[in-house]
Amino acid sequence: MKTLQILFAISMVAWFLSEILYKNILKSNDKDKKGKDKSTLNLLWIAIPFSIASSVTISYLTKFPITDEVWIYYLGVFFLYIGIILRFIIIRSLGKYFTVDVTIRENHQIKKEGFYKYLRHPSYAFSLLTSLGLGLYLNNWLSLVLAFVPTFIAFSYRITIEERVLIEQFGEEYLEYRRKTKKLIPFIY
Repeated sequence: MKTLQILFAISMVAWFLSEILYKNILKSNDKDKKGKDKSTLNLLWIAIPFSIASSVTISYLTKFPITDEVWIYYLGVFFLYIGIILRFIIIRSLGKYFTVDVTIRENHQIKKEGFYKYLRHPSYAFSLLTSLGLGLYLNNWLSLVLAFVPTFIAFSYRITIEERVLIEQFGEEYLEYRRKTKKLIPFIY
């Protein structure tokens, strides 16, 4: 169990550091079509730390275990790592077109291969997987809700804003792509 706690601590540090780096390095620049974000980045920077802090706090204050089995901790850590790693891969695959704020870059194109063949927002899906992993690791129903729901609501709002911008920019091409893909969960949602 000690090894699991160390893996959890490392995953939390990696999560924080990666998100801080993304926020500080992957911003839009002066050449981009900006001003479309509608404060979604600020909302995410409120929702995610709130989710983490409140879910961890509640796990210490209450006991509503999801299960008495140890596998839940391993599944939680697994989802944390998979979410962090796959989000990094997605961000790298978008290259110069990835920004933390909703922005259209010069010569922007809709990515339709890789994970984007099945999901319109795989970066958000894997971020949510990380939140789900946190909730599972804490093994508390209230913590699970607090780890996932506020972040899900914030990403849902951001997806709405982002898709409006993409429809405005790409019109029928994006609408056709949207008809063929799901938002966050392949073949389901």
